[in-house]
Amino acid sequence: MKRIFHRIREKNKAIARERITKLFAMAEEAYKENHELANRYVSLARKIQMKYRTRMPAELRKKFCKHCLHFLVPSKNCRVRLQKDHIVYYCLDCKKFTRFVHKGSKNPKKKAN
Repeated sequence: MKRIFHRIREKNKAIARERITKLFAMAEEAYKENHELANRYVSLARKIQMKYRTRMPAELRKKFCKHCLHFLVPSKNCRVRLQKDHIVYYCLDCKKFTRFVHKGSKNPKKKAN
């Protein structure tokens, strides 16, 4: 019985991931004309993600503000800066920033001697 529920849960998570990526694609299209609709698509994707307890795909995590859930487009409503070993996204709507670790960076402190 437990295996059946596990398969159903995994199937639902796969469908949820598919819907999330589709909503982000729709948000990119909608941002050109209607910013509020794009923000609504992002909030719907976030709700789906939380309901089915899935992880947001890595490439989509950087496309929305964690604080105000607005769709981010660099140089339109967000500023992107590189710091030592982080990429900083500054949302121009809510005036808050989010930092992501830059994978290509080499931290000299963590080198083995």
